[in-house]
Amino acid sequence: MADGEQIPIADREQPTAVPARRKARWLGHAWVRAFHRDAGFLVVGLTVIYALSGLAVNHIADWDPNFVSFERKHELGKGLSGDKDALARTVLARLKIDERPSDVFRDGDLLEVALAERTLHVTVSSGQVLEQGQKSRFLLRTANYLHLNRGKPAWKYIADGYAVLLLLLVLSGLAMLPGKRGVLGRGAVFVAIGIAVPVLYVTLS
Repeated sequence: MADGEQIPIADREQPTAVPARRKARWLGHAWVRAFHRDAGFLVVGLTVIYALSGLAVNHIADWDPNFVSFERKHELGKGLSGDKDALARTVLARLKIDERPSDVFRDGDLLEVALAERTLHVTVSSGQVLEQGQKSRFLLRTANYLHLNRGKPAWKYIADGYAVLLLLLVLSGLAMLPGKRGVLGRGAVFVAIGIAVPVLYVTLS
């Protein structure tokens, strides 16, 4: 064909038409993928909270998932005197503790000063103090508090919404890959294993 010669419209290659059914299926999968992606981003924070607290509470027989126990010894020296309230004020002042005790108890030479998260056991004659208490585990106590639904009633609805989103994530995940790579192929094996684990545990235990 000579340079510059135009090709008749009838002889030009026409773009291959995409069948309407195939186009609709592709569009549907695009929406499923978009939902799965955005919902996955949305539940990252809650998933971390529930996963961490689930691991912590699952081993509650082995450790305290909410608090870390501690013990310290102090020497205030001899010379403590006064009634139990005066002794408590002196002990707190020397230890530089700016906290009002919830209870003060004295039995002979022993004085106990109860504070919010610790108790001071004082031997008055020697001035020795044994401090015993608990410190909240950073983040974990709050995660356990939320996981066990001990918050305000409004948290119940947040937890319900999270559970629904997880179910939708599962369903959208099943629908994302068609054919042999999806739930009708190799995915069915993994789904069967995931269902079998709790069923077999309950049956055999």
